[in-house]
Amino acid sequence: MQLMRHPLAWAVSLAFVSCAWADEPVRLDSSVISASPLSSQRHEMTTPVEVLEGDELMKRRAATIGETLDGLPGVNSSSFGPGVGRPVIRGLDGARVKVLSDGVEVLDASTISPDHAVTIEPLLAERIEVLKGPASLLYGGGAIGGVVNVIDKKVPTRVPEKGYEGEAEIRANSVANEGAGVFGITAGSGNFAVRAEGSKSQANEYDIPSSAGKQEGAYNDTDSFSLGGSFIGERGYIGLAYSEQNKRYGLLAHEHADCHAHGAGDWHCGSHDDHDHDEEHGEVPYINMEQKRWDLRGDLQDPLPGFEKARLRVGHNQYRHDEIEGDEIGTRFKNDATDARIELTHQPLFGWRGVLGAQTLRRDFETTGEEAYVPPTVTRNHGIFLLEEYSAGAWRYELGLRHEWQNIDAEGARDTRHDGTSVSAGAVWTFAPEYSLGFSLSRSQRLPTAEELYANGPHAASRTVELGDANLDEETSHNAELTLRKFAGRTTFSFSLFRNQVNDFIYAADTGHDVGGGYREIEYRQQDAVLTGVEGEVRFQASEATAFTLFGDHVRGKLRDGGGDLPRIPADRLGVRLEQRFSPAIDGQLEFYRVQRQDSIASYESETAGYNMLGAGLSYSGSLSQTDYTLYLKGNNLLDEKARNHTSLIKDEVLLPGRNLMVGVRLAF
Repeated sequence: MQLMRHPLAWAVSLAFVSCAWADEPVRLDSSVISASPLSSQRHEMTTPVEVLEGDELMKRRAATIGETLDGLPGVNSSSFGPGVGRPVIRGLDGARVKVLSDGVEVLDASTISPDHAVTIEPLLAERIEVLKGPASLLYGGGAIGGVVNVIDKKVPTRVPEKGYEGEAEIRANSVANEGAGVFGITAGSGNFAVRAEGSKSQANEYDIPSSAGKQEGAYNDTDSFSLGGSFIGERGYIGLAYSEQNKRYGLLAHEHADCHAHGAGDWHCGSHDDHDHDEEHGEVPYINMEQKRWDLRGDLQDPLPGFEKARLRVGHNQYRHDEIEGDEIGTRFKNDATDARIELTHQPLFGWRGVLGAQTLRRDFETTGEEAYVPPTVTRNHGIFLLEEYSAGAWRYELGLRHEWQNIDAEGARDTRHDGTSVSAGAVWTFAPEYSLGFSLSRSQRLPTAEELYANGPHAASRTVELGDANLDEETSHNAELTLRKFAGRTTFSFSLFRNQVNDFIYAADTGHDVGGGYREIEYRQQDAVLTGVEGEVRFQASEATAFTLFGDHVRGKLRDGGGDLPRIPADRLGVRLEQRFSPAIDGQLEFYRVQRQDSIASYESETAGYNMLGAGLSYSGSLSQTDYTLYLKGNNLLDEKARNHTSLIKDEVLLPGRNLMVGVRLAF
């Protein structure tokens, strides 16, 4: 049983046993990481990276980005029902994990609260990259947990060879009677290409295990579309896209109460008579969300003497969502934001090749209504960065530096100014033709968010009264990481050990103060913290048709100086996956994993029981005329286990979905 507490012990043992079985080396494709401006391959990165694309992405796609990535080593989802799932990387979430659309922030309101959706449509993603550990040098000091970079096709980067190309997919599932569809088509001629794409999904309240009925309010209706165009030349491209997303989903475990302030930071809540409720979806309040977004993207080879490449990314959006109870809007959130970055890759200088760049962000955020617990704020964040690499024989070295400064102007409160400097150093040693060892050290600073500084009021979705602190300082993270990889041959593996010590860690502490009405009082505090962990997977290609993968992760987060455990840290996981090719056209997969009981908990936090998950999949691929197609069948939670997600604020009230069967077809032409 002690071994189960450290799941990677099994994986490491299996890796060395499997290496002895390896025959003729089998070369595997090595992906180039788009989120790395130096276009590094996976085994050349100083920190671990996960990539989902092609068939693997199709098998994992879910309604939210968090659910899509959940199960990758070191990655979980902070689920808040079927409409919301934000990635949790190594126990860190919220503003510490940046979600990007081709290098630019998604600019929604998902970092503000766990009940706010990430405005990424996984069905339209071409590729998803997960950079684990601090990525603050490139994408801002807030990314001390990691980065999720979603690559899409909304801005064309090339003209299709035959003048057009496209894809379409439809699917349905049993657990929520979900129906979903997506289409995309790119057409072009000469130097111009255009892209149109869209998606629609509708899911009802899902079944919960053991025939216990349905999860009240767990529905999700989403639709989105995008239209883009590009000018494409011999040296690069420049393009623009406009997109919209509309989303409506239930607020599970939402509990409204009449809350009143009696002096600064002294809140009391009482019982509340609910409004007339939504007749269509029952008594659960819901969110009605709309986002309108523009994306400008461009790449140019040889832009200036001494430079190899210039890269421009600009995102601008208008985000709105209403939290609706009955026929009334309880609270309205608005977020108008622009994120822009430019990168220049210089030619080798004394053997060093690198990227220098600048980034600027402006965020105009406002809440109005009953739960306007954060005053209107305007955040301006600017940064400059430099990343350099040097290769010598079997060694690759990497150095990075970033400085950023931030101003937050708050209505009716004291304005704040912060700045931070981040540095990193790393090396990768390819000590054998199929093996590499990566090591990295970094010092990263995260500047406090407006919500952490200024929150003061009730939040019904999380049943909390939140109290900010305008005197909070920046966090300083010191991260050390060691990654061992075998990236070719019949057996491949990747294992990582990390230690992330964060000075002045900002966290939402449950004060234990009973404010009434079923609400808890939390206040944002600072205390030194440390997160340690191990994660990885080993894959053994037993034959051309059969492969086995063992995977797992473990993370522990604690406050230093006897402060106890951090809240909502994911439980240990250990799993095994069997992939079987039955014929050139038919593939199958069987996966089983165990999530351990989580009893390392923060004050006023409850333990979460462990559970087993069994899933399976079967796909058939073929072609008809000039169209390739894939038919697939997937099963999740086939044991119909009662499972609760410890990373979720509402895990004590909400079970994860029960047994689910999904069927779909995807076309490419």
